[in-house]
Amino acid sequence: MERQIREEIKESIRVKRIILERLVPQIKELAEAVTQAYRAKKKVILFGNGGSAADAQHIACELVGRFGKERRALPAIALSTNTSTLTAIGNDYGYEAIFARQVEAFVEEGDIVIGISTSGDATNVLDGLKVAKEKGAKTVGLGGKSGGRLKSLVDLCLVVPSDSTPRIQEAHITIGHIICSIVEKELFRVKWGKRRQGG
Repeated sequence: MERQIREEIKESIRVKRIILERLVPQIKELAEAVTQAYRAKKKVILFGNGGSAADAQHIACELVGRFGKERRALPAIALSTNTSTLTAIGNDYGYEAIFARQVEAFVEEGDIVIGISTSGDATNVLDGLKVAKEKGAKTVGLGGKSGGRLKSLVDLCLVVPSDSTPRIQEAHITIGHIICSIVEKELFRVKWGKRRQGG
């Protein structure tokens, strides 16, 4: 068991080292885009399935609440949180429409829309991003493996170089935390304090 633990930690470190070598420019571009959107009074919309839905909610809560400092709330919405909306759209239009329909309702030109899919091929994520693009939002993909169809659909795609879903998801939340950190420092130029203890 200890050997497995060590091997999984080593693999997680290996993936993050590759990200350090390959994805820093894309992470910087995303951080700049989110910062500029907030300065223009726009918002961030995120969505994904399963663990990626949890990542979307996690990143949104760090922006709305706080990440490392006291500051005003930043508008961010995860589209997987309203079960009545999800089940109604799924029932009436099909599961593939659960994000596209909400994007139609909430996204405005200039918003940042982030679709998260470890395979890059989740149909409902791709359909939501297509509608976002039609509405004039900047579309971003957080993917993995080969990038799938996500890679060629969005304005900016950060593909985690791994075939392991857990390693990809770990990297996605690391990227999300980096974005939150940079956005706070760029928008609120005060020293960080101790983060409040909590969940």
